[in-house]
Amino acid sequence: MSGTDGLLRSWQVDLGPLALTDTVLVTWIIMLLLVAVSWFVGHRLRPEPGRWQTMLEGAYEAMFGAISDVLPERAPLVFPFIASLWVFVVIANLVGIIPGVRAPTSSLSTTTALALLVFLSVHWYGIRVQGLRRYLAHYLDPNPLLLPFTVVAEITRTLAMAIRLFGNMMSLGLTAALVLMVAGFLAPIPILMLHIVEALVQAYIFGMLALIYIAGGLQVQELQTKKE
Repeated sequence: MSGTDGLLRSWQVDLGPLALTDTVLVTWIIMLLLVAVSWFVGHRLRPEPGRWQTMLEGAYEAMFGAISDVLPERAPLVFPFIASLWVFVVIANLVGIIPGVRAPTSSLSTTTALALLVFLSVHWYGIRVQGLRRYLAHYLDPNPLLLPFTVVAEITRTLAMAIRLFGNMMSLGLTAALVLMVAGFLAPIPILMLHIVEALVQAYIFGMLALIYIAGGLQVQELQTKKE
């Protein structure tokens, strides 16, 4: 299978009542690799960091700083989720540059699952910080008649997150495939650089949107607490 075919086609293997797709397989491989690398790195940290540990610490500081700029008081609380989301989406986007491998984020099922995680995390952090009763109360403020509109808004933004990431990564893959079909391999480096830059940008935007939604929910709760 050529790199162009890998960008355009997917496959599926039926295992009895279950179906194993390329998206599911690649997603699970990424998750297993992240777990293995995290365990390996965690057991090799040194007081005097080497080159790789310095790079990892720099990435850690950059992510923590970005989260602290949006949610300074709750950065340690939300950092594990947002950082994990960033790392996973970056890798899931970048694997699309491997010939014959389709990026999981170019599948709507994957982006929908990620958006649902963000949707659930907003409520999880709100309930964890303020408690179930106080958290649910903010849906009735300032007027209970606005409850349906608030619910629709949250569902809509979740769908928008899923479709946005899916649309951008799918269009990127199709664009790369079309260029390679027309120009062959005369311009592989610009296409590769475009894919890398777009993968990083889309991962950053997705993580920032998740962070903003979580921060918005927590700040609403903290404002209500101050009023009380």
